[in-house]
Amino acid sequence: MTGEGLEAKSLFRILSINVHFYTCHLKSIGRLVIGHNGILSTPAVSCIIRKIKAIGGIILTASHNPGGPGGDFGIKFNVANGGPSPDTVMERIHQVSRTLEEYAICPDLHIDLSRLGRHDFDLENKFKPFRVEIVDSVEIYLNMLRGIFDFGAIKSLLTGPKQLKIRIDAMNGVMGPYVRRILCDELGAPANSAVNCVPLEDFGGQHPNPNPAFAASLVDSMKGGEFGFGAAFDADGDRYMIMGENGFFVSPSDSLAVMAANLSCIPYFSQRGIRGFARSMPTSTAIDRVAKAMKVALYETPTGWRFFGNLMDSGRCSFCGEESFGTGSDHIRDKDGLWSVLVWLSIMAVRKQGVEEIVRDHWAKMGRNYFCRFDYEGVDGKAAYYLMRDLEAVITDKAFTTQKFSVGNNIYSVEKADNFEYIDPVDGSVSRKQGLRIMFTDSSRIIFRLSGSGAGTGATVRIYAESYERDPERHNRETQVNNSL
Repeated sequence: MTGEGLEAKSLFRILSINVHFYTCHLKSIGRLVIGHNGILSTPAVSCIIRKIKAIGGIILTASHNPGGPGGDFGIKFNVANGGPSPDTVMERIHQVSRTLEEYAICPDLHIDLSRLGRHDFDLENKFKPFRVEIVDSVEIYLNMLRGIFDFGAIKSLLTGPKQLKIRIDAMNGVMGPYVRRILCDELGAPANSAVNCVPLEDFGGQHPNPNPAFAASLVDSMKGGEFGFGAAFDADGDRYMIMGENGFFVSPSDSLAVMAANLSCIPYFSQRGIRGFARSMPTSTAIDRVAKAMKVALYETPTGWRFFGNLMDSGRCSFCGEESFGTGSDHIRDKDGLWSVLVWLSIMAVRKQGVEEIVRDHWAKMGRNYFCRFDYEGVDGKAAYYLMRDLEAVITDKAFTTQKFSVGNNIYSVEKADNFEYIDPVDGSVSRKQGLRIMFTDSSRIIFRLSGSGAGTGATVRIYAESYERDPERHNRETQVNNSL
């Protein structure tokens, strides 16, 4: 489990309390697996759940928010497929918690989290024995990656005569051990390629959100021109940011589309084929154009990784992502930051091109989707509710679809407006009121959505604006200049 904001001992106490809760009702948990030193990245949690066929896993994490005693803290439960718990499971857990009558305690449960191995306990005769296992999660995760990528090609890229110099910022979250072991020890990048690799309770005072604002030190390093590739991770390793030489920033939506278009560079996909793509509704439609060109199915889901899991489990989807710096595939059932970085390095190794050249070549072929997201956090909950209610009434009025809006020299004609509703093609479940969409005839979009993942108290209102530009002469503009919506 991820150990942000907690000492290892405190983490283990909380983790064991949660396990005791489940033993009372499932009558089946007799084994607890914990990462070395109490640390596991979120992708590694998914990997291990699937490998050992666990019924699920508990993740203690600040995610991409500030950590430490005064910071954020969350508890996530991943189910047996390795992915985030669906709402039905969380509701069932809530119901069970209201009828809890007893739980078992092991009063002498003392574990050295720095020592790998198995430890057996008598949990008040509930299990004989109750087993706690400390595992090297980095090695388990690395073994999975070896079966996905051509490590020889990546190593040649990082160590050959034309060595690509990289800069990787773990932002003092759990990714440090993974970055050092995999990118440096296994793939040959110099040790000084990786920075902020010691996991700290408060992330060293950093806000571990891998975007240009919070990963400013990486941005500055990349702008110097010394490095040809840069990446940063959030606290639990499921989100990432990619940068090219001279500080060229790759937006999450562009990253998703470029990766989709080049999956043939990865042995895992070239051997298995691609069954479909998926994106969250607010994410740019750039990947839609890739799917159409490749004649691959494209699924548009509500925000939340659990929706992708259903598509993957049914064999409908191989690759997916969202605009909030999360990308993944059916190798696990959660976002995977380091896997995404290795996809990029694989593409560079095969194409013999830098980050910026790859992205600009993609724009030249597919056009560019300019994309912005604006977050308004700490909004009064009642005010946010009325805002969304009143706005929905305006955009769903029949007269709204005839509207035209003039912004500068551009005229935007409304094609469709609705409150996004998703019918899961696997189980038929319906998710309503997932965000207000205004779509224009030129493929531009404006989206309004209430989010539950912002930091602090109150509601978070997110506004997304997207415009499509086919003309290569207009691909070099600043996003907020071009996106006049």
